[in-house]
Amino acid sequence: MIRIYTQIEQGKTWIAKYSGCLPVFACVLGFTETALIPGISAAGRTPEDRKYTACADAEFLYYGAGHKPQYSLPPLTAGASPVLISRAVVEGLKIPVRLFNAGLSLFPAVPAIDLGGAPARCLSTGQAMELATVKHLLEQGLIWGDRLAAEVGQSYVILSECVVGGTTTALAVLTALGIDATGKVNSSHPICNHQQKWQVVQSGLQHIPDDADPLKIVAAVGDPMQVVLAGMAIAASRRCGVILAGGTQMLAVYALTTAISQAHNLFWQPAEVIVGTTRWVAEDPTGGTVDLALSLDKSSKHPGTIPPLLSTQLNFANSRYPQLQVYEQGFVKEGVGAGAACIAAYLYQNWQQSQLLAAIEDQFQRLSLSRLHGL
Repeated sequence: MIRIYTQIEQGKTWIAKYSGCLPVFACVLGFTETALIPGISAAGRTPEDRKYTACADAEFLYYGAGHKPQYSLPPLTAGASPVLISRAVVEGLKIPVRLFNAGLSLFPAVPAIDLGGAPARCLSTGQAMELATVKHLLEQGLIWGDRLAAEVGQSYVILSECVVGGTTTALAVLTALGIDATGKVNSSHPICNHQQKWQVVQSGLQHIPDDADPLKIVAAVGDPMQVVLAGMAIAASRRCGVILAGGTQMLAVYALTTAISQAHNLFWQPAEVIVGTTRWVAEDPTGGTVDLALSLDKSSKHPGTIPPLLSTQLNFANSRYPQLQVYEQGFVKEGVGAGAACIAAYLYQNWQQSQLLAAIEDQFQRLSLSRLHGL
């Protein structure tokens, strides 16, 4: 149920160390006005829908299908939200969930810890966030990474995100850090909109000097989630295991973690950190996830290590729901830590394909019934 694509021995060691452990599932929520560019993301059918995606996903992740939501899951171009996958696992395994608001444009209807951030402006401006906000969010990440590590003890923490438009801010940050990411990132579209992303990124990058500090890079073209998770990964890795839960966005977080640790002399333990995603991301024929992971040690500014890249082998080909089957056609792919949740289900209780699929389909059925009854 798990495939390792890079740093195979390190990945095997990590799996052996944390098999049988119950993690904590942390999800950092944020917003960037980059998400409002028409066509930039399929995580919400329209720009207006995408304003609500993070709040809706957080609500479903925390409460599940039986709860009458303030923010309903937005309609997608095709498919169903990946939060169904994450919720199936955290509910089935009783994994503790911790939600963090790094910078949302709306107030979430869940018990989320407010980190005092702000939503980002479109990265094309080259002025996405105030530098003071970025520094504050890094400090918050370091504080909460340490607290999460204390909570899990000898286990590990899953660090996930929900930021619509986040693969585009990831491309911008990776490129600004000197990593060749062009044409390698993923998206929620079945065929990645590389040209559109690159045009937006180029507009933002022209505002950044070549010798920019990594925090200034995030302030220019990033989003509020990235620096929080970098801080959390640095602090948590000192005391426990870490899964950076996602694909392109988490490879950007890993690269940013390396850069921040070097630029600001912050100790961390890369051997404790893996990147965990879905095979729809890892094997996306319209992206280059594995190549991107392998590029992280070639940064011209902050050369780092290559993380173990793992994916769940979850397959929806035999699902009874067309909304899940379309994942096999490249729609949606990942989000809200879906891939890492499935990896955790295997590590903790040896969940196989049939158990995972049954739990996810149960979530979908309950969601459909609650909508039918007006919940």
